[in-house]
Amino acid sequence: MNYTLNQLQIFLKIVQTQSVTKAAEELNLTQPAVSIQLKNFQDQFEIPLTELQGRRIYITDFGKEIAEAAEKIIEQVYAINYKASAHKGELTGRLKISIVSTGKYVMPYFLSDFMKQHPGIELAMDVTNKSKVLEALENNEVDMALVSILPQKLAIQKLDLLQNKLYLVGTNQLNQKKNSSNKELFHELPLIFREKGSGTRQTMENFIEQKGISVLKKMELSSNEAVKQAILAGLGYSIMPLIGIKSELQNGDLQIIPVKGLPIKTTWSLIWLQGKKHSPASAAFLEHLKKEKQAIVQNTFRWYEEY
Repeated sequence: MNYTLNQLQIFLKIVQTQSVTKAAEELNLTQPAVSIQLKNFQDQFEIPLTELQGRRIYITDFGKEIAEAAEKIIEQVYAINYKASAHKGELTGRLKISIVSTGKYVMPYFLSDFMKQHPGIELAMDVTNKSKVLEALENNEVDMALVSILPQKLAIQKLDLLQNKLYLVGTNQLNQKKNSSNKELFHELPLIFREKGSGTRQTMENFIEQKGISVLKKMELSSNEAVKQAILAGLGYSIMPLIGIKSELQNGDLQIIPVKGLPIKTTWSLIWLQGKKHSPASAAFLEHLKKEKQAIVQNTFRWYEEY
């Protein structure tokens, strides 16, 4: 046996997401890279860890046992790192955050300086859709979560970080009729939706319902990045957060289409369960944000005010 810690982490993420594609997205790796590491890991066992049926991957009973062992090994590695850092007098611990998929354009900038100041802290950041983020929060599996729509059925506390703006976006190669009404515009356009459970989709559907708009041509994709690539390819339009399309707007690859009632404005908020007892790492991070969030917004998201 010659498996690596990286292979254990990748296999565990595949088991958790039940998908190579989703595992790659959450680990910020390419799908081929994850597939190669999975193959290299599986080749070390005589019994299959996974089975492919069509496009779906299934974890065998043996694979589930290996995943449980992998999780324990990874936890022990974290424990060793914590102890080594603690002996040097550093702040240690594991900071666990769950964020909605579009939050990957926001959260790293609020984490960067804090993580550099406290190298003894291990960061575990899960990137998924809104429904799974709230499920992890409700089950107390994470310290905090980043959302743009506050949950209605959970008792929470929050720290607002940044305004979220959603516009109708399309490629510059597609032309729509000038002076079209909202209803005419959306009737003509192939509209791309995020998957069910997405906060962006919920916001988009609320807007369409409130305006009484009929959408005839629809497409559904499972990530903000997939929606953006579909728009760039000329497959349609979508209402999407400004935060994820900075480069495409500045390069002229995408355009904001003026629509009455847009942009929709919400707020990126860090939330946690009311009354939660924060770990030292989690409490220190919140204190850091309270002191530094304005400077982070000013230094990193100044371009945001142009739109």
